[in-house]
Amino acid sequence: MPDAHRSTSAPVSLRLPADVTEKLDKVAAFYERPRSWVMLRALRQYLAEEGQEALDIQEGIAEFDRGEGIPLDDILAAIDAKLAELEVKRAAG
Repeated sequence: MPDAHRSTSAPVSLRLPADVTEKLDKVAAFYERPRSWVMLRALRQYLAEEGQEALDIQEGIAEFDRGEGIPLDDILAAIDAKLAELEVKRAAG
């Protein structure tokens, strides 16, 4: 029977500077967890934040390349119209 965990994970090898490994081991000891548990949490957090930002930028570039963007002139015109509307309300109020 195949190992279910093995089919959903892949081994990764990583060389770390000694100071990073030392901190990693201290955190793992504090939580009484293996080093891999701490590394997985750190990687997931990175991917949810900075990594996701990179993917979002990549998707935005792809949308632009497909012609799905809004021309800058249209955006500026909409801003100008909104500012003019607010100016009229301010002057009337």
